[in-house]
Amino acid sequence: MVLATWWGWSNGPSIALAIVLAFVFGYGLTGWSVLRAGMGLRTAATVALAADTVSILVMELVDNLVILTVPGAMEAGLADVLFWGSLVVSLAVAFVVTVPVNRAMIRRGKGHAVVHQYH
Repeated sequence: MVLATWWGWSNGPSIALAIVLAFVFGYGLTGWSVLRAGMGLRTAATVALAADTVSILVMELVDNLVILTVPGAMEAGLADVLFWGSLVVSLAVAFVVTVPVNRAMIRRGKGHAVVHQYH
């Protein structure tokens, strides 16, 4: 959101960029740790997809829905308190929603439980 706002992008491309970057960095961080553990690229990609897809999807869905419901948040500039406040609130709400999702997946041996065998 920061980059898209800085570049003056409209809402659709701004949200799309945020979602793409969330998946790129989420998969990248998980994949990197699996690669460092000595696994191959194919294994790292498979583990990252299995571990992070649902978590990132839920986080992005909630995060973007919250920001879209805050009046004026998508039009606020980088110097506006509304921009940063809505961003903080949206991430906090998304975190609260995503933690139980991740816990349920880990209990079932899914999500980040898949990564733990590579540490």
